[in-house]
Amino acid sequence: MNINQIIEGDSNAVLAGFPCGTVDLVVTDPPYLVGYRGRDGRTLANDDRPAAVLPVYKEIYRVLRTDAYCVTFCGWTAIGKFARAWDDAGFRTPGRIVWTKGYASNAGYAEYRHEAAYVLGKGRPPVPASPPSDVRSWEYSGNRAHPTEKAVSVITPMIRAYSRPGDLVLDPFAGSGTTAVAAALSGRRYIGIELERRYCEHARRRLAGVRRFLDEAEAA
Repeated sequence: MNINQIIEGDSNAVLAGFPCGTVDLVVTDPPYLVGYRGRDGRTLANDDRPAAVLPVYKEIYRVLRTDAYCVTFCGWTAIGKFARAWDDAGFRTPGRIVWTKGYASNAGYAEYRHEAAYVLGKGRPPVPASPPSDVRSWEYSGNRAHPTEKAVSVITPMIRAYSRPGDLVLDPFAGSGTTAVAAALSGRRYIGIELERRYCEHARRRLAGVRRFLDEAEAA
């Protein structure tokens, strides 16, 4: 296992080489399986391929230690498919967190003004000492580096609530590396897995900057 690294590759294949029960927390933002296309024309790899995304949850369950959490974002239009994958993997669903947006990201039968993540449990994870509110305010990242990039401020409270300093945080759909950045800034170790090389390279540059920042802060 390459700790504190962004690994380029398919998550199912990469996670197959990880030992069982070695990850303390998973925080991830997989393709929503909606055939996403942004206003600028950008798309997401595997966003139209459930068979490339959903089996990853069985590997997540296997590498996660017992009595630990997986926090996963999910689009509501494919919630049935995701929920079946979570159940098949063995997860419980003890919580759901919603971020409200001050703008509509799209519109259909209603204006889309929220994002949601599901708090999955392997075994019986302990209740956090300071659990996050399940309704939170959204911060828009600008999606400059990735078409569905999450802000560090969105991810950080999940990492601090559901893990401890020094724990290992995994993101098998790493994108631009936000989960890894939030983990590093929170004193956790991290592993990110990303299929597309351009996003791997961007995430590695971000994390190199985080390491310089932390080294300078420690030296001061």
